[in-house]
Amino acid sequence: MTQTEPLLAEHLLADLAWQVEAGADEALAETAGLSQWVGHRAAPLPVQKAVSASQTHTAPGFAEAPVVSQPITPPSAFVPSSIVNAGSLAELREAVAHFDGCGLRQTAMNTVFADGNPEAPVMLVGEAPGEDEDRQGRPFVGVSGQLLDQMLAGIGMDRESVYISNILFWRPPGNRSPTDAEIAACLPFAERHIALIKPKVLVLLGGVAAKSLLRTRDGITKMRGRWTSYTPHVGTPSAESFRCLPTLHPAYLLRQPAAKRLAWQDMLLIKQEVLKAN
Repeated sequence: MTQTEPLLAEHLLADLAWQVEAGADEALAETAGLSQWVGHRAAPLPVQKAVSASQTHTAPGFAEAPVVSQPITPPSAFVPSSIVNAGSLAELREAVAHFDGCGLRQTAMNTVFADGNPEAPVMLVGEAPGEDEDRQGRPFVGVSGQLLDQMLAGIGMDRESVYISNILFWRPPGNRSPTDAEIAACLPFAERHIALIKPKVLVLLGGVAAKSLLRTRDGITKMRGRWTSYTPHVGTPSAESFRCLPTLHPAYLLRQPAAKRLAWQDMLLIKQEVLKAN
């Protein structure tokens, strides 16, 4: 064995560990096929050492989904009356600002509530803020956000024609994967958020958002590109449901450019649905 072989093996194991944590449970094409968003050139991302099953850190700059062992259903104790009674975005934002049931708030610089147009027909929900988002107090403003902007531009949309938020409102330290307890604590806020926006099209970015809101164990590569119906468990006494499409997280696309062709197919589905809704 040469001196470079152990290093190569370590890198391959690190890549595999990251993909498993990201919910990538199906093989994709080895080549990129149609190249979408060709103007995007992300800087090479550092390779993280393979981690044990007891560790939850992902590669720096990523907040993609861990594999969830079971559907996440928050106990009723996690649902303060301030969430259920929030009748407007301003009231919900105030409830989030005063919520002390998630420890992430203590380590984050800012609460990252939302960005875009709350009157827009499309709502996108991701996982959690990263370093850039934490610093600026806005979701999807880092490298992943730049790619998301290009994806939206590809179907004639921008941040004024969508509304963007996350399951979690605070950055996990070091961009690690959020724990089940952290997701469960914040999930009722996210559900009430969706109920207040009442989007015509709900887009779930990545495995954490899709698994948590849809209460499923399925991986994102199985769910993406398939329309489903989503009904919030909090704040919808009339059981109102919304047209929902899970898709790949931009952070995953930065690491796996070949998957952009799948994301492009999803973006076209979103465009068609918006046209139909109008």
